[in-house]
Amino acid sequence: MELERPAPGEVHVSQAIQPAHANLRGELSAAQLLKWIDAAACLAAEKHAGVSCVTASVDDIQFEETARVGQVITIKAKVTRAFSTSMEISIKVTVQDMFTGIEKLVSVAFSTFVAKPVGKEKIHLKPVTLLTEQDHVEHNLASERRKVRLQHEDTFKNLMKESGKFDDPTCDEEEGTVSTRGTSVQSIELVLPPHANHHGNTFGGQIMAWMETVATISASRLCRAHPLLKSVDMFKFRGPSTVGDRLVFNAIVNNTFQTCVEVGVRVEAFDCQEWSGGQGRHINSAFLIYNAVDDKEELITFPRIKPMSKDDFRRYRGALARKRIRLGRKYIISHKGEVPLCIHWDTGNQVSLSNGNVEALKSLAAKSGWEVTSAVEKIKIYTLEEHNILSVCVEKHVERPAHLAYHLLSDFTKRPLWDPHYMSCEVIDWVSEDDQIYYITCPVVNDDKPKDLVVLVSRRRPLKDGHTYTVAVRSVILPSVPPSPQYSRSEIISAGFLIRAIDSSSCTVSYFNQISASILPYFAGNLGGWSKSIEETAASCIQFIENTTDDGLISIF
Repeated sequence: MELERPAPGEVHVSQAIQPAHANLRGELSAAQLLKWIDAAACLAAEKHAGVSCVTASVDDIQFEETARVGQVITIKAKVTRAFSTSMEISIKVTVQDMFTGIEKLVSVAFSTFVAKPVGKEKIHLKPVTLLTEQDHVEHNLASERRKVRLQHEDTFKNLMKESGKFDDPTCDEEEGTVSTRGTSVQSIELVLPPHANHHGNTFGGQIMAWMETVATISASRLCRAHPLLKSVDMFKFRGPSTVGDRLVFNAIVNNTFQTCVEVGVRVEAFDCQEWSGGQGRHINSAFLIYNAVDDKEELITFPRIKPMSKDDFRRYRGALARKRIRLGRKYIISHKGEVPLCIHWDTGNQVSLSNGNVEALKSLAAKSGWEVTSAVEKIKIYTLEEHNILSVCVEKHVERPAHLAYHLLSDFTKRPLWDPHYMSCEVIDWVSEDDQIYYITCPVVNDDKPKDLVVLVSRRRPLKDGHTYTVAVRSVILPSVPPSPQYSRSEIISAGFLIRAIDSSSCTVSYFNQISASILPYFAGNLGGWSKSIEETAASCIQFIENTTDDGLISIF
C-alpha cells in the first residue's frame, strides 16, 4: 500500500474521536475540532516558513457534517499562498467511519498565519511551489480572499452606514419577536501552562474552543434546543495573551435568520494588575452561526429578534451587514465548478419548455424567506438562501406604464444599452411571438475568460389589466451553437422580470435570478458590499425605461 505523501507546505493529521472529545450528543464537539484545526494549520505554516508562526485570523469556517465517537478525523492543512510575512492556509477536514470505510467532508476553513522574526532578522517568505492545476487555482483565489479580508472593515462600516438609511421591516412591532437580553453569557478562564503553545502564548485553538463553548450556551438560551455550529464568520486575533492571564468571554445573540442565529463573542485578557484595575485588553472577537434541532432532529425556526436598546440595534444591523458580506464571499471562498447544462432545446417539446421556463420564474418569486439586503431610493435588493442555493431579487420603482417596461425589457437585443454585464445579445432562433432563443456574450470578470450564454426568453402578457407581465429566462443547449474556446459557457438556471402596474403611469419591475456558479462572480462584489454594480445597473435600467416614450415603441417592434 502506497501512502499519500503531503505536498510541500502541507500536513495531514488524523485523530480517533474519543468520548472525551464529544458533546452530550456523542458528536465531536466543535470546540475540540477548532483546537485540532488550528494546530494543523500552524504546523503547515511553520513547515513552509521554517520559523515560528502565530495565528492572525481564521475565517469562513463551514461545517458540513458531524463526526461521532469511534470515527476518525483527518485534517489536511496546506499553504495556498505566501505573502511577504503572512500565509494563507486552507484546511479540509474529513471523517471516516471505521466499519463502512465511508468518508465525508466535515469542514473547510481558511487561516492566516504570520511568521515571527528571529531577533532583528527581517522575514520574507518564499513563494509556494505550485504542482497541480488546482494549486494554481487556489493560489490565485488566495489573493482574492486576501483583498476581501483587507477591505472587510471598510466594507462593514459602509454597510452599517447604509443600513441606517432605511427601516428594516423586522425592526417594527411584530408578534412573536423576542429580546436578546436573556442570551447574554459571561465566562472567565485562567490561562495555565497546558493552555499555552510552543511560543509561550495562549494557544489560539484553545481560545477559539472557549469562545465556541460560551457561544453555544448563548444560542441555547434563545432556542431551548440543541445548537449546532454551522459556520464561523471570523476569529480575529488582535493581540496575544500569556500564562497567568485571566480571559473574560462575553457572548450574546445578535440576530436570527429563520433557521440560523448569529452569536457574537468578545474576549478580553487581564494580567494581575489589569484585573485589579478592571482594564483589560481586547484580544479576540468572533461571530458564530448556529442551527438548532429539536428532539426529533428537525431544524427549528428561531424567533425574530426585537432590538430594544441602541446597542441592540447596532448588533442587529451588524449581523445583517455580516450576512451580506458572507453572501458575497461565497464565490471567492468555494469556487465551485459549473454543473453541465442539461436542458436541450427540443422543437417538438417547445410549448412545455416555454411554460416550464415561466413557471420556474413564478415559483422562485413566490418563495418565502426573501430578506432585504439593500435599499436605495427607487431600488431594493433582496436575497434568499435555500439549501445552499443563493437567489437575488432587484426591485425597481419605474415612473412609466407597465406595458412600456414590458416591451423594452422583453426585447433582449436592447439589454446591452443599459446592462454593462451584457456585451452583445442577438436572436438566433425566433421560435414564436412569445419565445426567442438568444446568444449572449458577457465581459471578463476576475481575469477569467469572457462568458457566453444561450438562453430561452419566454414572454407572457397578463390576461387581465392590472395583472403581472412576465419575462422568463433560462439556459438551453442548442447543437448549432456549441461552446467556443474563446468563451466560458455559462448557465442561467432561472431568471427574469415580473412587471406589475402601480397605476396607469408607473410600475414595479422585479428582476429575479437563481444564481449559478458561473454567474455569481457578477453578483459577488455587490452582495458582499464592496461593489455597487447591481444598484448601478438597476438605476441604468430605470433611466432607460423612463427616457423612452410610448412613441419609441414603434422603433422596437
